[in-house]
Amino acid sequence: MRASIKILLCLALAAGILLAEASTTGEVDSSTIVSTAQKASVAAVTFREGDAAGFNRARKDFTEEGWKDFLRHMVGYLDSQGAPTFNSSFVPSKSARILDESDGKIHFRIPGTLTQSNQLGRTTYAHAALEVHAIYDPDKKQVEIQRLEQITCAGTSTTCD
Repeated sequence: MRASIKILLCLALAAGILLAEASTTGEVDSSTIVSTAQKASVAAVTFREGDAAGFNRARKDFTEEGWKDFLRHMVGYLDSQGAPTFNSSFVPSKSARILDESDGKIHFRIPGTLTQSNQLGRTTYAHAALEVHAIYDPDKKQVEIQRLEQITCAGTSTTCD
């Protein structure tokens, strides 16, 4: 009887250790990755003209290559201090839709409205989307954006849906 209790206690202890290890190995489900990356993506494309610190705060949510790629799209729209030369905001209109998921990488699209403005005027793209590629980095224990692209659609195009 005592041997059975010892065995049960050992099994319970081993199960507890395995569960604890699983929770600290960095395993994160896809809904958590999408939710976290969606918030970070919307924040990255929502900024104010002249606010370099606010714009660059998004850097922490990207992989190194992802941030470089994002900045390539901003060439000509950042001043010498790295501040945007226009205002931008993105408001999601629907939940993100997963387009592809493999090897821990998730590609999804967030439909919404993109508004950009400066001293000369304002443009609102009512049919826009953010195209996002995200991963979970278990070493850093955080979700990171590998690629973020703003897209706009015209007419009856369903690309932004």
